[in-house]
Amino acid sequence: MNYLKTGWVLLLIMTAAACGRKKGQPRQQEIVQNIRQLDEVVPEQVRERLEYVAGNEGVMEDSVPAFRLAALQYAYSEGKGAALWSKNGQAAQVTDSMMQWINAAGNYGLNPAHYHARALNDVQNHFRAGKDAQKDAALWAKMDVLLTDAFFKMSYHLHYGVAPRDSVTLRKDSLLSDTVLANLLQTALQNGNISAVLQQQEPFHPGYVALKEGVQQFSLQFGGMHWDTLPQQYYDTLLFKQQLAARLIQTGQLDSTGFTVTDSVKLKNAVRKFQKEFNIYPDGVAGKRTIQLLNKQPQDWLLQAALNLDRWRKLPDTLPGRYLLVNIPAFRLNVMEDTASVVESRVIVGTPRTRTPILNSVMTNFVLYPYWRVPYSIVFKEMLPQIKKNVGYLAEKNLEVVDRHGNVVSPDSVNWSKLGRNHFPYVLRQMDGLDNSLGILKFNFANKFSVYLHDTNNRSLFSNSNRALSHGCVRVQAWDSLAMYMIRNDPRPEMRDSVRAWLDNEEQRVYSMTNRLPIYIRYFTAEMREGRLQFYEDVYGEDKTLEKYFK
Repeated sequence: MNYLKTGWVLLLIMTAAACGRKKGQPRQQEIVQNIRQLDEVVPEQVRERLEYVAGNEGVMEDSVPAFRLAALQYAYSEGKGAALWSKNGQAAQVTDSMMQWINAAGNYGLNPAHYHARALNDVQNHFRAGKDAQKDAALWAKMDVLLTDAFFKMSYHLHYGVAPRDSVTLRKDSLLSDTVLANLLQTALQNGNISAVLQQQEPFHPGYVALKEGVQQFSLQFGGMHWDTLPQQYYDTLLFKQQLAARLIQTGQLDSTGFTVTDSVKLKNAVRKFQKEFNIYPDGVAGKRTIQLLNKQPQDWLLQAALNLDRWRKLPDTLPGRYLLVNIPAFRLNVMEDTASVVESRVIVGTPRTRTPILNSVMTNFVLYPYWRVPYSIVFKEMLPQIKKNVGYLAEKNLEVVDRHGNVVSPDSVNWSKLGRNHFPYVLRQMDGLDNSLGILKFNFANKFSVYLHDTNNRSLFSNSNRALSHGCVRVQAWDSLAMYMIRNDPRPEMRDSVRAWLDNEEQRVYSMTNRLPIYIRYFTAEMREGRLQFYEDVYGEDKTLEKYFK
């Protein structure tokens, strides 16, 4: 390290030490006599800006927080404080490319404001306005530091997402260090190709790629639109029907050709088409929920899609060749193999009060005709009050009482009035059979939440449009197809017939998988499906929690 670079490192250490001492705005103008002097003056202006960020709690001069001050300091110490995006009053060719990425950040589910869009566009306009701006060292330094921060922030957001990660989505590679970020920028600048470096940060999962394309298509079609809102309550009036028809024409559910507002059948079919697209029960009536969704503006839908691009970024860089994915808001399960869905099923998930958890695990076995050990939360909240009223409730629900030694005891021998949350030395177990709440099959995978996938004895619920109905476990409609998929590659060719025989004979058996199946339970409220962007209800309110990170 030479003396000049050593000096810059020491200066930046002193700058970092100044953190907490808020300074005034850095100089906003410093005109040089000769444009060739810029490379001598700009480093001092860069230093001022880094010192300002350090003393302003990480907030940059345009009031947007820096991604990471240490990364900025490292990048400029490597270059001895020299401008990274210009030389002697000439912007690097990649500057325009970076600006295009910033201004088009919405196409990637990102907010341009996070990347200093307004301040950088103002700088660009100043440079176009006159020759004095070209000699302004302060303007060049401002552009340089903001662009560097924008590149670092966008690289990270494209790779890991905007929202914080939790213990489930935390990955082993979850850190772009200061060194890595600086090397990415150096590669982009040396090769003159910002796009190649930023694109490499994005996930390659087909679901992410398809959703990103859907966002861009939706933005082109509706992004510039704004429609009038409908009254919050349906009115069977000519005026309301006119308003409803105009709204449905805008998004293509209603063809205006030859349509008159008195054509109730055509209008009802258009409402039904909208309801199907947005996963509402298709009754053709513009009820409260339908009107709420009709009133959502294009930017609201684009934000919802952006949140889900962010969720894809939380997944590992590489997914297994085969895995099972449960999408909670879609009430759907898919087994993916080589990017294709080979098993699909409707599912029932937990209610908003008893949520199905987000998790990663590996499916290890399934149980035929399983017992159901009733969770104590259900025992105390739902069952014990009923048992105290009528002990016959146990027989009605096919429940047996098991003591701490594993022995089945007679319900009549238990003094139920003395039992409660603080004293309950028993387990309630629902016996196997067709009336068991777990149904015929239970799929096991290790997790701290004690949830699993299973069949159900109440299969009529799969026809509901809203299927957030369980206590947290996932009920699977196509349990038979899933089980057969899990044994199809078993090295024992007779196993498929054996499982079928166990099912026919109602035998309680455990099948241990030879090829375990990774499972991901996730929360996607938007996806590309059958060639169009499809949205789902935010059943657990998770979208609302994430929205604040995108403002």
